Amino acid sequence: MNIGAQYLGKRKCKFVVWAPLLKSVSLKLIVPQKRIIPMQKDEKGYWCIVLNNVSADTCYKYVINNLSERPDPASFFQPKGVHGYSQVIDHSGFHWTDKKWKGIPLEKMIVYELHAGTFTTEGTFEAIISLLGRLLKLGINAIEIMPVAQFPGERNWGYDGAYPFAVQNSYGGPVGLKKLVNVCHSKGIAVILDVVYNHLGPEGNYLENFAPYFTDKYKTPWGKAVNFDDFYSYGVRDFFIQNALYWFEYYHVDALRLDAIHSIFDISGKHILSELSEKVDELSKLKKRKFYLIAESDLNDVKIVRRRNQGGYGIDAQWCDDFHHALHALLTYESIGYYKDFGKIEHLVKAMKEGLVYSWQYSEFRRRYYGSSSKDVPAHQFVVFSQNHDQVGNRIFGERLPSLVDFEGLKLAAGMVIFSPYIPLLFMGEEYAEDAPFLYFVSHSDPQLIEAVREGRKKEFRSFKWNKWHKEPLDPQNVDTFLASKLKWEKLSEVKHRTIFNFYQLLIELRKGIPALSNLDKNNLEISTVKKKKVIIFYRWYAKSKVFLIANFNRDNTNFSVSIPDGSWKKIIDSSEEKWLGPGSLLTDTIKGRNQVTLKPLSFAMYKMR
Repeated sequence: MNIGAQYLGKRKCKFVVWAPLLKSVSLKLIVPQKRIIPMQKDEKGYWCIVLNNVSADTCYKYVINNLSERPDPASFFQPKGVHGYSQVIDHSGFHWTDKKWKGIPLEKMIVYELHAGTFTTEGTFEAIISLLGRLLKLGINAIEIMPVAQFPGERNWGYDGAYPFAVQNSYGGPVGLKKLVNVCHSKGIAVILDVVYNHLGPEGNYLENFAPYFTDKYKTPWGKAVNFDDFYSYGVRDFFIQNALYWFEYYHVDALRLDAIHSIFDISGKHILSELSEKVDELSKLKKRKFYLIAESDLNDVKIVRRRNQGGYGIDAQWCDDFHHALHALLTYESIGYYKDFGKIEHLVKAMKEGLVYSWQYSEFRRRYYGSSSKDVPAHQFVVFSQNHDQVGNRIFGERLPSLVDFEGLKLAAGMVIFSPYIPLLFMGEEYAEDAPFLYFVSHSDPQLIEAVREGRKKEFRSFKWNKWHKEPLDPQNVDTFLASKLKWEKLSEVKHRTIFNFYQLLIELRKGIPALSNLDKNNLEISTVKKKKVIIFYRWYAKSKVFLIANFNRDNTNFSVSIPDGSWKKIIDSSEEKWLGPGSLLTDTIKGRNQVTLKPLSFAMYKMR
């Protein structure tokens, strides 16, 4: 690190802040002893001072141009929130026990996305630790935590963070996050952290007081775009690259999920994402441990995951929204918003085969040609899901899939995601069919901003025709909206919820244990559909391990002919069986040759070669 309050040990601390256009910057120590000390500026605009007799919990602000007091843009902790003072943190003071941890290969991850504030009643990092055993039982080996950078108030999705280096105080701060990561590694669980490099939240965002962190050249839906290619962009790029390395170095996280990179704008000769992946690769080599970058993108552009020496950005993987949309539209029949581009069985077949559905076809929703071909993109570079925070929380009423489809549809969705050739992601509560909503919530203090958020949400929902329900979206600022979004773990005591948990557990066990499923290779996959029927048949194989799956997306019993490859095949899972609270299966336990089979509505079965 070369920015922030770098505690050097023995009560010595180096304070560095980038402010190239300011005439003066002074350090104001607040606790334990008030004093103001002028700082010195170098040729690139970094102001610095090294002090003795500074404790690891010293509180401070910067005085800029002898007028305003502001928190540190690279603050490591904001104990009193986004408007309060910054606090020095001794990162060497935490006792890590994960020295032997080498991480989990990306292609072996079973990811579980969670929000620290609603995953437990307490809403803290330490409370998450108490439920890790349940996730291990399920088969999860990687958790993805929604953003934890300091945001206003105590409740927020995290995408309104104002201090990218500071861990949210209400979740447990730096020590709480380190404890969680340390325990995760001790249990064999990798940690992915969601970070936001496309904008900062409006409240408490004082970065512009220090330097040109933002630009008017581009626009994002959430505020000013980050300045990655305009005047003085060198310091901005350094700030965010250091932030990424900071999470790997000081918090031992295994991967970063980069939020909405389609709103990261850069026309430089070296795109910021390319430079970022380059620096992360350098750190991986130095630490002899692979750190990963996973992008969220609305571009359907394979350049994101293509290697740098092939003209790409070198990002390790990206979320595949097309897979979700294809699956969701088939199950729900929804056709508003971006779902109007999906709904055919062929869309899901292409998603299973290639990843991206739109690879330069005309998109009715976007009213333009869209996407690039992902045929040659390795399967482990796509993360797929039937639910996530965006696809649930950005609905008008935050409905999860159990509120949109019946129990059979839930099991079918689970099978498609977990038996796909991609990295599966579950959204917290999905594994036991949580039906409480996941809503958008904030706790801002500025009345004008609160009203702007309310109106912004309504505007965002227009393409989904939210007003057809003749009621307003729930108020994001109301604490009840946040409380309604907390998981209701007690539901696991009910038969239906316990059954779906056990079902997910078996799916994950089969995926991990059968080489044909655990080895992600689109070349070892054949997938087809029965003509004029919403039925999918796919085969996957690896060496001598072979499986085939048949799935029915119709609401009625569906009879069709299927030709089985040579050999004897044994059924290993059938979602319509009564033990999974299904209507009862019509399939035999073994099968071979050409067969006429009947599948129950919204069901699937998988056979394994003996």
